[in-house]
Amino acid sequence: MSELSANLAEIEARIHAACDRSHRDRSSVELIAVSKTFPVESIREVAAGGHRVFGESRLQEAELKIPDLPSGLIWHFIGRLQRNKVRRILPLFPVIHAVDSLRLADYMDGVAGELGLFPKVFLQVNLAGEDSKGGFDPALLREQVDELMALQRVEVIGLMSIPPAVEDPELSRPWFVQLRELRDELESRAGVAIPALSMGMSGDFEVAIEEGATHVRVGSSIFGKRAYRVDGELG
Repeated sequence: MSELSANLAEIEARIHAACDRSHRDRSSVELIAVSKTFPVESIREVAAGGHRVFGESRLQEAELKIPDLPSGLIWHFIGRLQRNKVRRILPLFPVIHAVDSLRLADYMDGVAGELGLFPKVFLQVNLAGEDSKGGFDPALLREQVDELMALQRVEVIGLMSIPPAVEDPELSRPWFVQLRELRDELESRAGVAIPALSMGMSGDFEVAIEEGATHVRVGSSIFGKRAYRVDGELG
């Protein structure tokens, strides 16, 4: 077994254990292997082991890598989304993780209509109000949830958040609880299902699963240490 295959197997075992502790089925958690900055060869090796879901955060990098990889892979865009790149991102990425404003979602909805696409998106929430991170203020999201859920092409499937950086993953637990509770409140307020929660990375994904994460973003624990940091807060 190669090093990457062994890493993936270890992450899978930890996901299974976290699901067991929280009395959840393993199938309720999607592992996104965050492949940003890593070469095509490494992604191909992980895919050869049966993994199909990968995350990238830089369009220019993804545009070079994705065509060289198996067509059956599923790509999630996990970087900060810029309006001027939406038209190029949507055909490559069926799932988007960091929609941070109604204005952006509305623009994406229009472009998706022109392209004949139905992207699935997560709304990023800035629970801690950190200036360094994007995302909806929870109060504003409560006000705008009906408009967001009424978009014709964009399908809001969940919420995403990045807790403040901490050494102890247990310190992230309250933030994961807050995101889950906000999701539940928005479902009740809007009268629609918002089933997914994208939360948890290499350092805290087990705690996130225990608090309801449906998607976890794990990169360095699978692929190894990055040579440099790119959007490191996203996985």
